[in-house]
Amino acid sequence: MGLWSFVKGKGKSLLGGGDAPALNSTALEDEIAELGLDASGMQISVEGDTVKVAGAAVSQEMKEKVILAVGNVEGVAAVEDDVPSATDPVFHTVVPGDTLWGISAATLGNGARYEEIFEANKPMLSHPDKIYPGQVLRIPQD
Repeated sequence: MGLWSFVKGKGKSLLGGGDAPALNSTALEDEIAELGLDASGMQISVEGDTVKVAGAAVSQEMKEKVILAVGNVEGVAAVEDDVPSATDPVFHTVVPGDTLWGISAATLGNGARYEEIFEANKPMLSHPDKIYPGQVLRIPQD
């Protein structure tokens, strides 16, 4: 359980910009479903620019992917995690100049393991070269 920070002005736009309505749990739940993630047992709510995730996840991996799916949305500054688990997720916020190879070298000790990070972030990532500053990535743990 914890509070995870995201870059509010970055991420996928779900609302179309302009005078779009405020971010809401229905839009986030639709995004989770569109990505094919299993959020059964989890409740998503929105308070201002903070998303609250509660309940029970089907797995630690799914919990982490749901946190990233809702956190990497434009307008979200934080995700409050109230889903019990044995371990806390390990995340990395992409900075200018980052590559999956470099992130892998820094976090996993070997750049050649970048595919593990790519796989750990599917379906949110469609290609290893398509990351952007401010994006938060899941770092798989052994």
